[in-house]
Amino acid sequence: MTHKTRILFLCTGNSCRSQMAEGWARHLHENIVEPYSAGVEVHGMNPHAVSVMAEAGVDISGHRSKHVDELAAVSFDCIVTVCDHARETCPFVPGNAERIHAGFDDPPRLAASIDDPEQKLDCYRRVRDEIRAFVARLPETLDIT
Repeated sequence: MTHKTRILFLCTGNSCRSQMAEGWARHLHENIVEPYSAGVEVHGMNPHAVSVMAEAGVDISGHRSKHVDELAAVSFDCIVTVCDHARETCPFVPGNAERIHAGFDDPPRLAASIDDPEQKLDCYRRVRDEIRAFVARLPETLDIT
């Protein structure tokens, strides 16, 4: 079996954006990547993220929020920070992993001032779709097939 590219999607709390990215990577590229997600903090899974991913046919309900330290034994080929805070506070990860920053808006922050539940979910849907587009291009970005 050939080596799959190990990718870590890193965000602040590993509750939403990095979880979506891991889910999309597994869904779109399971034959060539081994995706992981973690946070520089642990905030628990965001139920709205789980919901909008399910709408798109990707089940992340079995994921759990993890701190990056839990993955210290994994040798990553690439680390993708999906928020500015994670990029600024990204801990040292041993090895020669390529680092990519792809900042996405924080759906909970976008939705915080919205009362209508459907409009709240629209914030998550927009970011979900932006993350999907980014992850879909990752094999070309990383030159893997």
